This record gives sequence, structure tokens and C-alpha cells, in this order.
Amino acid sequence: MSSRNRSALLGCLLAATASAALAQAGQAGQAGPTTGAAPGGVFPYKVHQTTLDNGLQVLVIPYDSPGTMAYYTVVRTGSRDEVEPGRSGFAHFFEHMMFRGTEKYPSQVYNDELKKIGADFNASTSSDLTVYSVVGPSSALEKVMDLESDRFQRLKYAESAFRTEALAILGEYNKNASNPFRQLGEKMRALSFEKHTYGHTTMGFLEDIKAMPEAYDYSLQFFNRFYRPENTALILVGDVDPQRAAALAKRYYGEWKRGYQPPAVVAEPPQKGPKTGRIDWPNPTRPYVMLGYRVPGFSTATVDSAALDIIMELLFSESAPLYQELVVDKQWVDVLRGDPGSLRDPYLFTITARVKSEDLIPQVREAIGRHIALLQKGEVDAQRLARAKSYLRNSFLLSLSTPGSVARQVAQVIALTGKVEDLDRTYALYEKVTPAEVQRLTRDVFRSDRETVVTLAQAGGNAAAKPAAGSQGGAQ
Repeated sequence: MSSRNRSALLGCLLAATASAALAQAGQAGQAGPTTGAAPGGVFPYKVHQTTLDNGLQVLVIPYDSPGTMAYYTVVRTGSRDEVEPGRSGFAHFFEHMMFRGTEKYPSQVYNDELKKIGADFNASTSSDLTVYSVVGPSSALEKVMDLESDRFQRLKYAESAFRTEALAILGEYNKNASNPFRQLGEKMRALSFEKHTYGHTTMGFLEDIKAMPEAYDYSLQFFNRFYRPENTALILVGDVDPQRAAALAKRYYGEWKRGYQPPAVVAEPPQKGPKTGRIDWPNPTRPYVMLGYRVPGFSTATVDSAALDIIMELLFSESAPLYQELVVDKQWVDVLRGDPGSLRDPYLFTITARVKSEDLIPQVREAIGRHIALLQKGEVDAQRLARAKSYLRNSFLLSLSTPGSVARQVAQVIALTGKVEDLDRTYALYEKVTPAEVQRLTRDVFRSDRETVVTLAQAGGNAAAKPAAGSQGGAQ
């Protein structure tokens, strides 16, 4: 099949999926009035939003999934919030400890109860949030709410259990250390941030993880400080009645006491010059290069965050000229990624390439810089810009394929801003991004005097992280 036919087929599939999502939203929307969703926005489902007296947000999204629901609990605390020296990694630690049980539902009983109703349950942590998910039968809504509300209010674990889990986390860190991508990310953060807590990964600094078994008392303080209703949101998606869900939430979570203490996250000062680092890998590997550039925190107050998403598509999608040159035509690179770094606070736009050989790294960096320089000069093709906007919108709609995937999208925006309405605002801003905005952002962000470069190659190699030519002091 030709690339043109593949593109046409993808377009038809996206359009069909979007139409199905909108039709489904119309069916689900019979449950009640819309709250927290902009009329005519891209998010196709009604959001029924209630805030309890204690500050807990409850968002119910009817979705045509007969008999099934996704029950997500979002805590707006991640590794960003770990401000005390020597205490990194505790947000991720609680992802583990929250399964240790309570007096009413000890760990094994909790597990057995969820398995009995046929539910899947999991958790994950990132820089800005920790999210806990249960996907199962909607007929068991009250039982799930009983289980989840109990552990979020009355978690209890012995010091011996704490130590066991802390040692397991050290094992997880050691396992992750064998992944070059994770090592690149860890080095990039450490080099790029001197003050802000984004300087450490979600796992935390190794020395802090090693010391974690002795921090039992601190773990209790962490839970009491961050696991509070005004720092938490419930997201229920699927075959769920909004009025009943709100009433149950009030019954099971209503006595949860406020007490959240926002951390004093120190702002990162402007980067004063380029930074470089190298990781000597002990085993044979294809070399990697990662470039990082400071970007503003996520916001819907300006077009900047939306423009950076579009720049990512213009440069690093599989149809982008840069990707075609490095991956398809010259085959110098087998992995090429861009990440606009949409976090609550200013973070990094990162570019990662896995290169065929170490001596090709300078040429790969030159090609990246050359294509960025074209955007910096204002050479933005209007048709490609329109396609990037369409792709972002349609791929978002395509992702809303299950109750869990809908809940994940809402969880992410709640973590960033606390407002589900910002989903629609983001996609409305995509339409406002002009070639001039793309030019401005690429000039402001991709500067060689404010870049961080990390290379990873087998020990004994000789590729240098030296700058390559670029416009406006631009990216390499």
C-alpha cells in the first residue's frame, strides 16, 4: 500500500472513531446536565463534577460501556513535591505502600475483594501526580468506593512492612539502571536542574533510596501531609449514574479531613550556559544522544504549550522531513523522539536519538539543528501545520477508546491544572497557533547557549558533545 493510501486510510479511521466518540457522547449525555466541559469542545463526553465540603473533587463521566467502569483516584503529588533534602522517591514509594492495607481491609483482604469482583487494579507515579486505578464491574461501585476510601483515609502499615517495601524499591531502581533511556533521563535532569525538584527522577536519588528503610516516621508524615481530600480527585468513567456516585462519595469520603500542606518548590534560575555530560556504558550498545531545552510550565493562558506540541509533530513525527532524513533515508538513527515536556512547572523539551555509530553523533546533531533552524527562520509549511493540528486532535479522540483511557486523559489534565475544562482549552489553542508562533517558540526555546547535551556510549568511545551549527544560537 502506498504512503498516500495509508494516510487516507488513517484519516478515514480517525474520522470514523471521532464520529463514534461524538455519537457515544450524545447517548451518554442523557444522564444529566453538563458541568465542567466547554460546549462544542473537543472532549466529547459530559462531565458531572461535584466538590465535597472537604475539597475532594468528584468527576463522573458517563460512557457507553455497559456494566463496566474505571475508578481513578488522582493525588496531585509526584516527585516534584519532594522538597526535603534526602527524601526523594517518597511519592513513588506510596504508590507501593497504598496497597499495604488498613485495619478493616488488610492487604490480602483488599486484594481478594477486588479479585472477587473481577477488577483490575494498579498505580503509577510521575513528576506531578500519583494515580490509582480500578477497572471493573460498575455494579460493584459501592464496594470499590468502600475499599478505596478506607485506604486513602486509614492506611496503616508496620515498620517491618515499610522496610520490606523500601528494599523492593531499591531492587526496582537497580533493574531500571540497566535501561539506557532511564540513565539518559536521570543524567539530563541532574544536569539541567540545580534548585528545582525536577532535578531527580520519580524513583529518586540512589542515595535517598538506600536510606529509605530508616525513614519510617517520615513516611507517616508524608502520607498525612499529601494524602488529603483537597489534593485529590476521583474520576469515574463508564456505566455510572452521576447522582448515585456523588451521593456515595459524600457518604464514604465526607469525613476525610482537610490538611494538605503545599510544598515550597524552589523555582529553577535561568540557565546561564550550555551543559554537557557523558555516560560510559559498560556493555556494547548503540550510542544515544539527548538534548534538553528549558520550556515554560503547562498553561492554557497562552498558546505556548500548544505550540510546543505542534513543534514536536513538525519535527519528530514519522512524516517529518527530519525523521525521513535521519531514520528512513540515511538510516543513521533507529530511534528519534521529541518530548515537549508538559509539566506543572518549567521543564525541558527533550530530543533523543539512538545512533548507528558514535562517529555519526555530530552529523545527527547538525541535521537536528538544521531542521530547527528552518522553523526559526519562519519556514513553516501551512499544510503541514494544519495536518499537525488535525493529527493531534484526531489522535486524542482515537485514544478515548475505553473507560480507562478516558480516565487517564482527564487525570493528566487534573494533575497539571486541577481543571478538566483545560482539555478543551488546550485543543482550542492548537487552532490559534500560527507560523509566527512556531517561529517565536523555536527561537526562544532552542538556543545553544541554554542547552544541555548528554551522550551515552560504550566506555572507551570518543564522541564529543560539541555544538553544531544552528540559527539563532539554535539547537544542535
